[in-house]
Amino acid sequence: MGFLNEFKTFAMKGNLVDTSVAFVMGAAFTNVSNSFVGGIFTPPIGLIMSDSGFKDAKLVLRSGIAEIKDAAGNIVTKSVAEVAITWGEFINATINFLIVAFAMFLVVKALNALKKKEEAPEAPAEPSAQEKLLMEIRDLLKK
Repeated sequence: MGFLNEFKTFAMKGNLVDTSVAFVMGAAFTNVSNSFVGGIFTPPIGLIMSDSGFKDAKLVLRSGIAEIKDAAGNIVTKSVAEVAITWGEFINATINFLIVAFAMFLVVKALNALKKKEEAPEAPAEPSAQEKLLMEIRDLLKK
């Protein structure tokens, strides 16, 4: 039973539970960010640039060729895959990253502000009469 108790203690530590919750919330927020960027942010930009969506923007280096068959079903020409730089997807991913990173920055900043308020040291208490007398004696002995 020692191993199970040790594992239970480890699993219930605040850091592990907090990290798990943060991971799930981060994944959910990433979905929201993907939806925002893909559905609201980039379509107007894509509309300005061309009729196709911004996410589909790419620089084709080599066009793809579809497979061609004759009447008997024999392959006359093999298919060739398109080679392209999909810069629109990269821009979408970059925007998603920036939004998620900024949101996480705000969350961490807010949590740090709360921790500072909780951990604020109390003002030092006034020295007692006895401590004042001892400080005076100390100061006199220094002279």
